[in-house]
Amino acid sequence: MSTDLTSSPAIAPQSEPLVSIVAPCYNAEKYLEEAIHSIFAQDYPNVEVIVVDDGSTDNSLAMLRQLQQTYNFQLYSQENQGVSAALNHGLKYAKGVYISTPDLDDIMLPHSVGLRARYLDEHPQVGCVGALIIYMDSEGHTIKAQQRDHIQVHTFDDLLRSAAVIGAPTALYRMSALRDAGFYDPLLRVQDFQITLRIAHKGYEIHELPVCVTRYRRHPNNLSRKYRLMLKADLQAIEPYRAHPAYGAARTVLVHKALKYAVVEDRKEAWRLLRSIPWRHLNATSLKRFKRLVLRRPTARARP
Repeated sequence: MSTDLTSSPAIAPQSEPLVSIVAPCYNAEKYLEEAIHSIFAQDYPNVEVIVVDDGSTDNSLAMLRQLQQTYNFQLYSQENQGVSAALNHGLKYAKGVYISTPDLDDIMLPHSVGLRARYLDEHPQVGCVGALIIYMDSEGHTIKAQQRDHIQVHTFDDLLRSAAVIGAPTALYRMSALRDAGFYDPLLRVQDFQITLRIAHKGYEIHELPVCVTRYRRHPNNLSRKYRLMLKADLQAIEPYRAHPAYGAARTVLVHKALKYAVVEDRKEAWRLLRSIPWRHLNATSLKRFKRLVLRRPTARARP
């Protein structure tokens, strides 16, 4: 199967559905100008851009107001409530058929919106289409790029069993699917895993394209690096499906993900997490985490 999806012929502009780009912002002042520029550099002509500042404590809100003098986007602000609540806030104003939810410390590649919007046009059963990312460091230097040679198709059972997520930087959602899913649970401060499951649970297919659409920035403030918060939110995201046969496998995957960081940062918590995995769900990854925990020397504490 050809993976050159970026070369798909463009649809006539007047027939292209509106895409709402709803971008939450929290303390992203260092990267805002580059991120906003990449959004407005899309080769897809029919977009509206909505930015919601989620109670930033840096200069983000002032910078966004300044950027409005150059770029035509709607700007809203709220007290800090988390990214899920910020997205719900922005979605109240969105008029698009499709919804993109980029982070404002990343960079959207020019074909990002058009590629995925055309795919949703052609696949009405798909509620969310994702793609691949290029990792970069905090200064924008490329680290590595994801690769795949086929379109990945997910069902709800697949997603839950493997605790798979379509990350917000690559996801393009069908607005009707978001609406059917009830939008985001604002109490879950991590948004992409919960909404992936919610949409799939409503019977929509979830597809991932083998093309990079976003440059994803790795830096110390990434939410993905705050493993305690991530684990709590991820466990909350799968809680509605506790009766599903794949629930136990999903929980194990999530605990393994947290253990990757806990064995380095908090050995006591790592042992607790490891003991929380039922015997029947222990696997090769459990053994790998166990070995790393046993063999890793405790970090020496500094003397007072």
